[in-house]
Amino acid sequence: MTSNLQTDLPPIAITAHDLERLSQLAKAALSTFPRTADFLAREIERAQVVADPEAVPGLVVMNSTVEFRDDAGKTRQVTLVYPDAADVSTGKISVLTPIGAALIGLSVGQSIQFQTPAGGWRSLTVVSVSP
Repeated sequence: MTSNLQTDLPPIAITAHDLERLSQLAKAALSTFPRTADFLAREIERAQVVADPEAVPGLVVMNSTVEFRDDAGKTRQVTLVYPDAADVSTGKISVLTPIGAALIGLSVGQSIQFQTPAGGWRSLTVVSVSP
C-alpha cells in the first residue's frame, strides 16, 4: 500500500511565505516527531510553490480555518497553526500533527490518505477553507 500511496497523492500547493518556515520546522522536528516531520517534509517537497494563496481557490495555508470530513464521515473544523500556537481545546491544530501535515496545501474537494501515529491509515477530504 505504501508504494502506491505516493502516486495516489493529490497535487498540492504551498505559498512561498510558508515554504521556508515549514521546511525549517520539519527539519527541526525530525528527532522528536520523525514520522510526522518526514511526512511534512515530503509534502513540502512535492508541493507547487505559489506566491499568492489566492492563486489556488480554497487553498489550505497556515492559519486557515479548515472544515474537513474524515473517512468515518465525521466533519470537523480546525485552524491550522504552528506548534507554538496549537490548542486543541480551541480547535487550533499544529501542522506537526498527522492531520495538520495532511491538510497543508490541499484545496477544497481534495482528499488525502495518511498514516496515523499508531500505524493505521486515515483519509480526509477538505470541505471548506477560510483565511
